[in-house]
Amino acid sequence: MEHYHLCDSEYRFMQVVWAAAPVASGRLVELCREQLGWKKSTTYTVLKKLCGRGLLQNENSTVTVLAPREAVTAEAAGAFVDRTFGGSLPGFLAAFMSGHRLSEQEAEELKRLIDAHKEG
Repeated sequence: MEHYHLCDSEYRFMQVVWAAAPVASGRLVELCREQLGWKKSTTYTVLKKLCGRGLLQNENSTVTVLAPREAVTAEAAGAFVDRTFGGSLPGFLAAFMSGHRLSEQEAEELKRLIDAHKEG
């Protein structure tokens, strides 16, 4: 399994790229300025770094995604639960749901997810 550990700013950058890809690098600079408040140099620095790590590709001034959004998001979520809740998914859910009510549909979906991921 590949590892896609990203810091917060890299993850926000990837969200911009996922939404726009494939995207011209010049257009990506504009999007990052609008959505992240970044300068051109910051965008190109992060782009180069993520290309070097195999998450993105920049060929002929067109940026494409090499790292699947689902894999990166799953790793980020897992790292958050590990770091913040000692790896306890029930602890995370208890904190997340504190003060929130679930609709019947949401409760059923969560039950289906749990059943689909049970050991055994």
